[in-house]
Amino acid sequence: MSVDVILPCLDEAEALPWVLDRLPQGFRAIVVDNGSADGSAEIASSLGAVVVAEPRRGFGAACAHGLRTATTDVVCFCDCDATLDPRQLPLVAGPVLHGDADLVLGRRRPVARGVWPFPARLANRVLARRARRRTGIRVRDLGPMRAARRADLLALDLTDQRCGYALEMLVRAADAGWRVSEADVDYRPRIGRSKVTGTPRGYWQAVHDMRKVLAR
Repeated sequence: MSVDVILPCLDEAEALPWVLDRLPQGFRAIVVDNGSADGSAEIASSLGAVVVAEPRRGFGAACAHGLRTATTDVVCFCDCDATLDPRQLPLVAGPVLHGDADLVLGRRRPVARGVWPFPARLANRVLARRARRRTGIRVRDLGPMRAARRADLLALDLTDQRCGYALEMLVRAADAGWRVSEADVDYRPRIGRSKVTGTPRGYWQAVHDMRKVLAR
């Protein structure tokens, strides 16, 4: 088994050692540095990850660069802040590797109270409901841990450069008739400061980007 794991990264020096140390055998880290100023790229490289730079700021821009860099048939996406445990990547990648699904989303299950701030959890619930109406797919979480086949993802021709990328992936996959499923994964306290739910601007930007995707 060989799977590339795309890890968008912006100032995650504190979390990187924990994240990269927990990658299962057969899973290769591709860290996409999105303009870090804390030495994240150097730390990731020293720990054996493939590191590429994406100067255009945005989650979608970083994911797209990582996807172009990847070479394996199946790829995964995972946050780089330790909220998601890389040891659970096989739960998400497995159905794709075995041909049982075309896209698998990791459904986040908080491991303790307070891990998932209420505004972010509520926004995710509302957006997931709207995504179900738009796609007809019974999805309960728009979480960032996911797996699919690289060539199929490239064929979707995703264009969102910011926080709408993950939702655009789901919408276009549904329009293409993909088999989409979910797998439960732990959601943990992040290491370091959040760039999205940790700031009002980041939170509202994420909601705005996703609403734009659903309005297309």
